[in-house]
Amino acid sequence: MVYMIRIDAIVPQNDIRAISDTLKKINVGGITIMKVRGRGKTAGPALHAAKGTETFIPEFADKYILTVIVDEKDENEVVGIIRSNTKIGKIFMYKLSRAVDIATGAENEKAI
Repeated sequence: MVYMIRIDAIVPQNDIRAISDTLKKINVGGITIMKVRGRGKTAGPALHAAKGTETFIPEFADKYILTVIVDEKDENEVVGIIRSNTKIGKIFMYKLSRAVDIATGAENEKAI
């Protein structure tokens, strides 16, 4: 059975455009971007508070989750593109058993 793969990459905002442009070159269709807040293992950088010399370390930072659905054979290429266009973040891959296009009823590879 050939699977489709959902790839979620948590990346900084500055890297979204480069990743998107490179994925277009290999004909990856749709991309979903979600703005989220979160933290990793280490605390983010200290920020200056208002006009004073006080600084604070925010508990959560803005990040973006980029989601694409690709054919199983394209998984490694897409992961490579994401890794080559960002230096920080995480990538998660999930096997999908089925996809359906709501408008046309097309399924699986034809739906993506």
